[in-house]
Amino acid sequence: MSPTDTKFRPPFVQKLLKARPLLRVESLALIASLFFVIFCNQLFWNGMLAGQDFGQSRSWLLAGALFVILAALHFFILSLLLNRWTAKPLLALLLLVTAFSVYFMNRYHIYLDPGMLRNVLATDTHEAGDLMTWALIPNILLYAGLPIWLLSRVQLRRDSLHRALLVRVLALFLALVAASGAILLVYKDLASQMRNHKEMRYLITPANYLYSLARVAGGKAQAGELVRASIGADAVPGSTWANRKKPTVMVFVLGETVRAANWGLSGYARQTTPELAAEGVVNFASVSSCGSNTEVSVPCIFSPWGRRQYDETRIHGSESLLDVAARAGFRVVWIDNQSGCKGVCKGVEEIRPNPAESPTLCDGERCLDEAMLKTLEKTIAETPGNLLVVMHQMGNHGPAYYKRYPESSKKFTPACEDADLSHCSRESIVNAYDNAIHYTDHVLASTVRFLRSQTKHDASMIYVSDHGESLGENNLFLHGIPYAIAPDLQTRVPMVMWLSPGYTSSFALDSGCLAKRAQSPASHDHLFHTVLGMLDVKTSAYEPEMDLSAACRHS
Repeated sequence: MSPTDTKFRPPFVQKLLKARPLLRVESLALIASLFFVIFCNQLFWNGMLAGQDFGQSRSWLLAGALFVILAALHFFILSLLLNRWTAKPLLALLLLVTAFSVYFMNRYHIYLDPGMLRNVLATDTHEAGDLMTWALIPNILLYAGLPIWLLSRVQLRRDSLHRALLVRVLALFLALVAASGAILLVYKDLASQMRNHKEMRYLITPANYLYSLARVAGGKAQAGELVRASIGADAVPGSTWANRKKPTVMVFVLGETVRAANWGLSGYARQTTPELAAEGVVNFASVSSCGSNTEVSVPCIFSPWGRRQYDETRIHGSESLLDVAARAGFRVVWIDNQSGCKGVCKGVEEIRPNPAESPTLCDGERCLDEAMLKTLEKTIAETPGNLLVVMHQMGNHGPAYYKRYPESSKKFTPACEDADLSHCSRESIVNAYDNAIHYTDHVLASTVRFLRSQTKHDASMIYVSDHGESLGENNLFLHGIPYAIAPDLQTRVPMVMWLSPGYTSSFALDSGCLAKRAQSPASHDHLFHTVLGMLDVKTSAYEPEMDLSAACRHS
């Protein structure tokens, strides 16, 4: 007996398998819109209807109006995108992308705004692989597999061009009327919600990623047409360089996804930074980031404007701190163990760790951060003059925190060793995260010890993380929440400085004064000007009031 024998299938199953419905493109767009609104917008519904009393008719009216608005919105978008030739392939693609979006939004409570889309598009295959877990498969089958199979059964009705245009225009008009009427019914409540919680629009799926993708694509196209605006074109070495006996090297370590709350030097209950504590570094305990994701924070850190004058287009369309330093005579090198410099290092040397030089630190896919030290040693050895090196860490990049450190840094156990954080207890997630910080502590302390051993250069090191991380607090994981509503855990980051005695002497810096300044709040906004000040680079782009070291230098 064959399991495929139709005699053993229930009649309704046989009928379903044989069904080949004939639909207009508009009917298909409406069905898809209803599917998206009902099944793919859980976070939006939860957020918009939170606190509503459904014992009152007003709450039901709001829910009903929202349903009509979302359905009309998606119908309008789909009606503009779909025709008889593109409907099936394009809708299948939308269903697949939406299935992935729904999974990651629900799992990590992320908002698909333009910043998050830039992060997604910049993610390399290894980082993406960490997010692909077995839990994703049922979600894809349910939200994409089944709908795409049903889509494949549909036959699309063929109309004359004149009739098709008439039906499409009428359908778009009716969608606008329905949405307008629904908005007018609940305008007061809706306007209040959207005014106070603008981020909610980035939970409307798939409209959120379609809008954000268009914004990102438009920005990239505009950036591609523009020549980067010059910054610090007048940059020259300051007066202290005339009497300096040695060249200098500054190592700027750009951390990844380390939050201040788990930084041992800043009062965390666990000592996650024991080696740095023994090295006499200056620790800045209250530092705010420019963004809650790498795509925003990294360009912002190296710009003169920061978050206080944040303008994404201007930052991406302008030169960075690295260009100013290079103009002042420094060799500038970017050592990357991440997914790139986000445009910051354009025009300067960029190097990745060589796995052949550190076989025990590299697994064929990626290297642990310690491998960058080999590249740093080689770079300093071959540079007789002044040098600015940026080391971009893999750091605590999640969710696979356990991949960011060797066995020797596995201090806190049990540690989550699964990229699907839902399979781990919160305690084990925090343990794995803290182990990764413990390893960063080792990498930074090793950098300090190496720089201390240099006899041909006066040396300094600055470390700062690009943003923080949520580890399950309020059911939030990872990062990337829109900055306006991001928790402090995602926007408060650690920062430390180390200066060799020769460096403090030649630049007339008072390390005790710097340690006192470190007790006051600081931010990513200070870094552009602080680095220029500490390297004594004179330029009109420099703002002394934003230089953390300005008050600690003696003329």
